[in-house]
Amino acid sequence: MIFYPRTWLGQPVGRRFLYEWLVVGCLGVVVILLGALYGLTASVDHLIFDRYLRLNPQPAMPDIVVVEIDNESIEKLGRWPWPRSVHARLLDEIAKAQPAAVVYDVLFTEPSDDDAQLARAVAASPTYLPILLTPEDIHGERIAIKPVEPLARAAAGLGHINFEVNSDGVVRSVAMFEGDANARWPQLMVPLARAIGNGTVKLRDGVGARAMARMREARALAGNDEGRFMIPFRPLAHPYQKISFATLLEGGVPQSMLRGKIVLIGVTASGLYDRFSTPMSGELGPLPGVYIHATVLDTLLTGREIDPASGLLVFVVSLAPLIALLAGLLMLSPLRSLLLTTLLGAMMMLISAAALAGLQLWISPIPAIAGLAVVYPIWNWRRLEMTMAYLRKELQRLADEPYLLPETPRERREFGGDVLEQHMALMAQAAQRVQDMKRFVWDSLDSVPEPILVSELRGVVVIANHAAKLHFDTLNAANPVGKSMREMFGDLAFVKTIDAGDSADAWIRAHWPAMLDPTRQEFSALMEQGIEVRDRNERDHLLRYAKCANAQGEATGWIAGLVDVTALHAAERQREDALRLLSHDMRSPQASILALIEIERTRTVESERMRELLLRIERYAKRSLTMADDFVQLARAESQAYVLEPVSLLELVIDASDEVWPQAQAKQIRLDAQCDEQSAGHWINADRSLMTRALVNILNNAVKYSPGGTQIVCTIGHDAPPSDDQPAHVLCTVRDEGYGIPAGQQDHLFERFQRFHETERPEVGGAGLGMAFVKTVVTRHGGDIRVVSAPGTGTAITIMLPVLDEATA
Repeated sequence: MIFYPRTWLGQPVGRRFLYEWLVVGCLGVVVILLGALYGLTASVDHLIFDRYLRLNPQPAMPDIVVVEIDNESIEKLGRWPWPRSVHARLLDEIAKAQPAAVVYDVLFTEPSDDDAQLARAVAASPTYLPILLTPEDIHGERIAIKPVEPLARAAAGLGHINFEVNSDGVVRSVAMFEGDANARWPQLMVPLARAIGNGTVKLRDGVGARAMARMREARALAGNDEGRFMIPFRPLAHPYQKISFATLLEGGVPQSMLRGKIVLIGVTASGLYDRFSTPMSGELGPLPGVYIHATVLDTLLTGREIDPASGLLVFVVSLAPLIALLAGLLMLSPLRSLLLTTLLGAMMMLISAAALAGLQLWISPIPAIAGLAVVYPIWNWRRLEMTMAYLRKELQRLADEPYLLPETPRERREFGGDVLEQHMALMAQAAQRVQDMKRFVWDSLDSVPEPILVSELRGVVVIANHAAKLHFDTLNAANPVGKSMREMFGDLAFVKTIDAGDSADAWIRAHWPAMLDPTRQEFSALMEQGIEVRDRNERDHLLRYAKCANAQGEATGWIAGLVDVTALHAAERQREDALRLLSHDMRSPQASILALIEIERTRTVESERMRELLLRIERYAKRSLTMADDFVQLARAESQAYVLEPVSLLELVIDASDEVWPQAQAKQIRLDAQCDEQSAGHWINADRSLMTRALVNILNNAVKYSPGGTQIVCTIGHDAPPSDDQPAHVLCTVRDEGYGIPAGQQDHLFERFQRFHETERPEVGGAGLGMAFVKTVVTRHGGDIRVVSAPGTGTAITIMLPVLDEATA
């Protein structure tokens, strides 16, 4: 589930991933900022608010009665406007019923002869008259159009009747106070609500207290001093009790219907155009202004005003789901990111509905949803583009790489079509190559003649090649797949380790067969080196473990190889028998021949012919004995384990010189050893016996192929390494003044049975195995050997051996 861009796409792409994540996050913040503070999402906000109002209807106050100037009243009383005496008669009729207050939602802005009569009627009951505030002029000033002076003095209060019309032409809010810098006027219902709150106007018990408490509340959430709030309209066209103007004027209404009530008088006739669109207009049509005023009064008295949250509060609240989504985008898959986006949007809708229903606070969820709706698709588009670009690059690189496996001939074509088709073609080719590689691995494993087992990290076998299945089948064992490697190899008997020593063998026998478990780290080194085991059929095997790793170098499992070495051991025994035959059975007759020759010389009067015969027999016997010795030495140098120890190369040269000194003295050849101060004391890690023998062979050849009275110089020097990661070498050069070796023959110097100057110097004997022995010993010590020679100028043979590492000595 967790997404790591650096691991998945690499370091540069991972950095770009984070940059784009930040850019997309900033884009979401900008969208929320525009929606919350600058009204970018206002139209959708209004639709959601309207829907919430329909889902949460509120009951209407029974204390409000609406007197309608309806179409019936126009028909009965004549064309509008009516004489003010008609309005005065209506107010007198209402005053008889002793209402709590009267709100006359009709503008009386022009003088009339009946103003005095109407003023007396207005004063008979607490009557509130409207003021019309004109729009702002070019100077930003507004004019308050008041009732005529007599009416204004007689009225209990004045207030404006302006509604806030949103950009879509719908009335959703009202300002409790409006005006300009010179004067501010309360909304028409505010003075009445105030009067009810302070007890001037009497209503049912408790209504006045609630209204007073509500009027004292600070409207901080409105973000201004207008006291603006949103009106909780009801889904009913006329939720309040209504009376026709004409019917009331004719006395057809019982006074009990008006007693103690708040009476609102207003125009509802269709031809007078006092109608406004509200959130309920889609179902109910435009609502007369008097009913909007009644709803405002009801809202003020019941404390149901809906406060519009400030833009800053909406912005802060909307940031929370955006931050949660951005965090989720870094960790979740696309499907889970989509579910998270949907969940966060639904949560914002629920939070907004809960705040509206429980706190009367309108926090629009649309800026937050808009931010989520912008961030999610853009982010997934960018992630898809980045992923496709990365896959395209990697797949194209894979397609361009040479395919190492043999494949059927096919026409090479370029990947065409649109981007998706190209990706699909590249993916198909990559899948085909993976399948080919898988088949190749299977065929390769099955073609290996030795049993191979592959296990996972716990040591349970997951792959067994054909040879492994046949091997365990011959042992009447189960199929190894699904079994542990310790279980499959548990019947094997331990024989010995490979070059680990007797102490390691004893330690393994004490822990056998626990070391067959690849999860045991203490045995991993020995099992990787290999051990010899024996099965129930008395066949010897070499068992070796190796680690499996993925492309990142992480261990994924183990490979176990079981190699049958029974035939190899038989060949080794035959070789040992042959060496014993050469070293003892063939040397003994030659030694006996030489002994008989010496006996025959002492008791027989030698003739010239007999002496020549004995010399020839002696020469051939010595030659056969030397050949057998050289062959045995070469075979052992090639096959036996070396016993390495720190030795001084100078000391070995001196020992070899002492051994060769009799032959050199017989030919009056002087041996000289030279050692510079830098190389004095240099030590090597070598098998003393074999290295001494190699030096003896070099010196013997120098003596054999040098004329008498010459000099052989052994020089020991030092060779600096060409780089710090390569070891230094000790050099030993044996230089003679002999016959030399032609350039064409120098390449064959270290081959078996090669002899030089055989025709020129027939008296020089040998089997041609000495220099092959030298080459073998020097090479197995990690060194090298060089030859510099020319006919008539002598030969210089240099051996180079690694300097002893004091840290590991």
